[in-house]
Amino acid sequence: MIESVLSLRGVVKSYDKKLAVDNVSFEVPKGSIFGLLGPNGAGKTSIIRIITGITRADTGEIFMDGVPLNNRHPELIGYMPEERGLYKKMKVGEHLLYLARLKGLSAKQAKERILHWMEKFEISNWWNKKVEELSKGMQQKIQFIATIIHAPPLLILDEPFSGLDPVNTNLIKDEIYQLKEQGTSIIFSTHRMEQVEEICEHIVLINGGQNVLEGRVNDIKEQFKEHYFKIDYTGTLAEGIGDHFNIIQSEDKSIMLKAIEGQSSSELLRSLLNYGLEINAFHEVLPTLNQIFIRQVKQ
Repeated sequence: MIESVLSLRGVVKSYDKKLAVDNVSFEVPKGSIFGLLGPNGAGKTSIIRIITGITRADTGEIFMDGVPLNNRHPELIGYMPEERGLYKKMKVGEHLLYLARLKGLSAKQAKERILHWMEKFEISNWWNKKVEELSKGMQQKIQFIATIIHAPPLLILDEPFSGLDPVNTNLIKDEIYQLKEQGTSIIFSTHRMEQVEEICEHIVLINGGQNVLEGRVNDIKEQFKEHYFKIDYTGTLAEGIGDHFNIIQSEDKSIMLKAIEGQSSSELLRSLLNYGLEINAFHEVLPTLNQIFIRQVKQ
């Protein structure tokens, strides 16, 4: 049985007459990178605010490491919101010290950790720069340091790569992987499906305040597969081959086809060989998370 760092059970939240979170339940496996997905207005931010203690659920239960969520738990969470929360007139070093102290670190601990991270990100000379002097990408690095400075066991990152160039995106991504290897549990909130597909192991898809899909990424892709296959071959396509398969796309020495209902991949491959084709490559094409996302949200 997979151990959960966070459990939501029947969580409901309304603002005035708007139902923002409607009976949401899901489990975040401990030590995983977990994707919290959904279109704008789906209820993701409301769920994050409840988890971090900014607001409270109207009904439902939330557990962190098996303990009902309480006022001490926010200290164990690092939250990086999509709307960055830096004071533009403050100097970078002072700002990070201030935020680290709010998280319970002593002045000595805070300075040691800040200098470590600034050196790691090669930004040691930014200590006396004002936040407003930094680009959006530079501010993103500062926000990331502020989020992880107290070494929380649970991180919530809302669109963490927004505003970053490819080099700095990979830098932050590498740090996320390292934190995960060290045992940190990470909730990754985004609508960028290609990023989710690359780094997340488990996901929950929220739409209209409800969770409409949850599970391991690989299992979900298997669940939604439509039996498409891509074949690279040598030879000539025999006349009539299209009578036995649904050919979706044909290029030079490569075809995409859909197996007929009930036909296994081995049967499909055997039939192709019977047509005298020399198969160079044969693999099933699974749907992307983006395709699954669009299909589920449209429904």
